[in-house]
Amino acid sequence: MKQPTTHRLGEALVATGQLDPDHLRIALQAQSQTRKRLGSLLASLDFSDEKSIWDALAAQYALPRFDPQQDIPSSAALACMPPDEITRLGVLPIAFSENPRSLRIACTGEGLQGLRATLQQCLPDIGKLDFVLASEGEIETALRRHAGPRLSIEHLLPALEQRGQNPLSLDDAPAVQLLDAILNDATHRGASDIHLEPEQASLRIRYRIDGILHPIRILNKTAWPMLCGRIKVMSGMNIAETRAPQDGHIGQRIGGRMIDFRVASQPTLHGENIVIRLLDRHKGIVPLTKLGLRPDLLNTLRRMMQRPEGLLLVAGPTGCGKTTTLYSMLSALNRPQVHIMTLEDPVEYPIPLIRQTSLSDNIKLEFASGVRSMLRQDPDILLIGEIRDADTAAMALRAALTGHQVHATLHASNAFGALYRLRELGIPLTHLQGNLIGILAQRLLRQLCPHCKRPQPPDAETQQRFGDGEIFMAVGCPACRGQGYLGRMAIAEVLRIDPALDDLLAANASPRQLRECASRHGFTTLLHDGLERVRSGDTSLAELARVLDLDGPP
Repeated sequence: MKQPTTHRLGEALVATGQLDPDHLRIALQAQSQTRKRLGSLLASLDFSDEKSIWDALAAQYALPRFDPQQDIPSSAALACMPPDEITRLGVLPIAFSENPRSLRIACTGEGLQGLRATLQQCLPDIGKLDFVLASEGEIETALRRHAGPRLSIEHLLPALEQRGQNPLSLDDAPAVQLLDAILNDATHRGASDIHLEPEQASLRIRYRIDGILHPIRILNKTAWPMLCGRIKVMSGMNIAETRAPQDGHIGQRIGGRMIDFRVASQPTLHGENIVIRLLDRHKGIVPLTKLGLRPDLLNTLRRMMQRPEGLLLVAGPTGCGKTTTLYSMLSALNRPQVHIMTLEDPVEYPIPLIRQTSLSDNIKLEFASGVRSMLRQDPDILLIGEIRDADTAAMALRAALTGHQVHATLHASNAFGALYRLRELGIPLTHLQGNLIGILAQRLLRQLCPHCKRPQPPDAETQQRFGDGEIFMAVGCPACRGQGYLGRMAIAEVLRIDPALDDLLAANASPRQLRECASRHGFTTLLHDGLERVRSGDTSLAELARVLDLDGPP
């Protein structure tokens, strides 16, 4: 059995370098005023990440740490306690053993001795209780996944649909509860967007999960006025305005963590269409090594990031993970000796040490004027959320010319397409010579479910492309909810501007000359990376064909 540590939580985090002593002092001052638990304060103030906090607490309590992949609640364990008692005590029964009769339970560690006494009274037949430490969010998420959501959409719909077209009853319980149920359900399903689409006599609800829209429910349209009104009030929109697009924001704690919901309304033929984008701050920052890039591409990207000045672009269509990649790159460069500033619309994930400016909160700033302003703030690295017009492109290049490393996104189909997109925005290729570090273009592919994927019988076209190599197809099982895919991964092409390519840019070379030169120096395309993922069994040929043209340049 592990022995409890003698360090208190703050001291343990400082000792391991995961918390700054000044941050601990500030958090302790806040704790003396709010009486909140120190771990909760550190997480809410972004002084430390939740994993580090709960790992330190596990050592402090001498308890094993909860693992969502391994500690899956069994039906026998959940049956040991009434659901109301599980909710009241905030615990998660995980595993039950008959001989000897023992129960493994996840808890938050608060009042552990009192909790043990309470459970021994509630469960007199259980001879031994073993505890693991879990956060409130981990317990709630596991309960929702394995015991079902507390708020059922089916139970809430009849009351809401019978209320009629009264959008002013915004405090009505069914509308409030239905919106909470939808937001909770979408979050726990891993959706990136919620689509609420009014039609002639109905309201269609769809979630975008792993890049694909999935129909969820069709409601009676009588439910829409009150639900729409509730969304607009919560997101700070004008409820009386129904003929113009609006944007809003909802912040809500779900599963123990804060989720941002970006709300956009659009007038349509049958009423206001609303799309809600989910931004989970705790999932947004992915380490570079977890992006899934091939080792050679990752090494090339790191070499590009080591250049002290110049323009580094991430290209691709909407929803391909450009922002996630940029945040990963900035996190890898983020340290106290470097001043990083960003200009975003809006700021998606706050990062400590980085000065982030949201255009959506500042009506006096646009991208071009924002870059001009940031250059007076003595930055080392700049991030421009998106190059979308000629003025922003010119300011980004000017910042690179003046000795800054500039990161930006650009809507383009591939790395070479980004070059000619810049030309369309008024930046001649000759002006990029010496100032462009490189371009990373990417897409997101759904990964085959490892539990149910199976070899695909090859047809003539498949044999021509892959020879006799084995490839896999999607099937569908309970683990992937019958989709055949589970999660997504990135495929990429990385164009590093080396001296040979720089000379061709200076000579205003043709696209063919640029591509041939890059290929001679090891450049590989998105399609090449995607086909490698098909060969390795990570995804299917059908999924690759959904995202890329298989007849494009290999």
